[in-house]
Amino acid sequence: MNKKILLVYPEIPLTYWSFRYSLEFIGKKTVFPPLGLLTVAAMLPEDWEVDLLDLNISSLEPTMIPDYDMVFVSAMLVQQESFGQVTSMCKQHNVPVVAGGPYPTSLWQSIPDVDYFVLNEAEVTLPMFLHDLQSGTLQHVYTSTQKPSLNKTPIPRFDIIDLKPYSSVPLQFSRGCPFNCEFCDIISLFGRVPRTKSPQQFCAELDAVYATGFNESIFIVDDNFIGNKAKVKELLKAIIEWQIHHAYPFSFQTEASVNLAHDNELMELMYKAGFDMVFLGIETPVISSLESIGKTQNTKENLLENVEAIQRHGMEVSGGFIVGFDEDPDNVFDLQIEFIQSSGIPMAMVGILDALPQTRLYHRLVDEGRLITQSNGNNTHQLEPNFIPKMPVQMLIDGYIKILKTIYSPKQYFERCLTLIKRLPGKRMVYRQFTLKEFKALILSFVKQGFSSYGKDYFKFLLNTLKYHPKLFSEAIALAIKGYHLFKITDIMVHEYNQSVHKQGHDDTVEKSLAAIVPASNEQLQTQL
Repeated sequence: MNKKILLVYPEIPLTYWSFRYSLEFIGKKTVFPPLGLLTVAAMLPEDWEVDLLDLNISSLEPTMIPDYDMVFVSAMLVQQESFGQVTSMCKQHNVPVVAGGPYPTSLWQSIPDVDYFVLNEAEVTLPMFLHDLQSGTLQHVYTSTQKPSLNKTPIPRFDIIDLKPYSSVPLQFSRGCPFNCEFCDIISLFGRVPRTKSPQQFCAELDAVYATGFNESIFIVDDNFIGNKAKVKELLKAIIEWQIHHAYPFSFQTEASVNLAHDNELMELMYKAGFDMVFLGIETPVISSLESIGKTQNTKENLLENVEAIQRHGMEVSGGFIVGFDEDPDNVFDLQIEFIQSSGIPMAMVGILDALPQTRLYHRLVDEGRLITQSNGNNTHQLEPNFIPKMPVQMLIDGYIKILKTIYSPKQYFERCLTLIKRLPGKRMVYRQFTLKEFKALILSFVKQGFSSYGKDYFKFLLNTLKYHPKLFSEAIALAIKGYHLFKITDIMVHEYNQSVHKQGHDDTVEKSLAAIVPASNEQLQTQL
């Protein structure tokens, strides 16, 4: 039963995470290709004709849709607006839509214009869908609580996509996290027992990426890469051998828990494998807030010392920070600023607490009558929480904007970058290749940033890098270019904030408008549980 299938990845909106303004410097259009859809493509029957369209790279024209038997769409919460536009377009052309991914898995009951939901983990539910398609007994929803072994996961179909427009390629080693933070949805999606691929599987995926000619960065998208330390150490030893054999074509980045800093062997292996950045969920320096949300792993040692230990093992630390916890004191915003500035974390992704579907936080807030609306998945770029916080809402929003304006003032940002540069070892396992593309990026950075309002801070940072670690000059340029994006997004956020304040005034508080819709919203949300 031959089929012609279009896989569509919806557009990701402009946010801190998109790095859209930075990517312009290096001729890239977006950060990652859609790993989920590329993996799904590898699970489809071999005789099917499969095309992939990433709406962050290209556009979907209505005339294209009738050429296909089905359209498969996968999305995160933050992509729901674009997702809806795609499914509506398909509905108009009577082409069936098959949907999966985190957004449909969490909220499928409220999503229109989808014919078939293939939810949870595709290794389990996609074969069920394909079986029923073959037998002509298709159902509306395919779901399962089974947590499959990842040895069933095929190598993603990198042959159906051009990787040139992307700055990094995502790969996955594990699913699941041993911790149980109240606000995190990883437990509900993937469970608490980390499941891993074999080192041989992962290296085969590296081979597949390498075969395309791509030779930049690999982001291991595990929500906690070190959830199973023994397995990770086996993998890292295999990656080191692979990198040596291939002359270190890739640098690596990933996400991990702060207890990475407790294991010197693990950090040394990551350094030797070519890891140059790790994202940590730090959340807050307020111990009572960490304890109240169940993030006790962050309370056991000095967080600033942990961050520095990782940096001194050759890895930049970027971090996630949250304000709006019930236990946050009134001075939490100053505490966050002080911590971030002392930490040498250039990219501090700060957001207002967001109640994601199916988390323990979500259910608690519903029970307490404090949930207002569903999350849009973008906690760094919305100025109102989707729940009633303990802190006055306007104080929370004002404090959040204060953090952004402070940490992403160019002077503060470049000071943190220099702190990082001073801590990194002089030797790197993978140096950024200085190609024509990098030369153009350097010239563009000199022009756009050197002659900007913050040019003095920019050149001061670059000169200090040459003084302390000249071999890391290309790293400094990369940090500066990322800063260009972060500064512009902050300007947009502050402008939206100022417009909001001007429109409603501080006397007409946000609490009044939120309180007016709470009863109806909670009744509606209860029916979706």
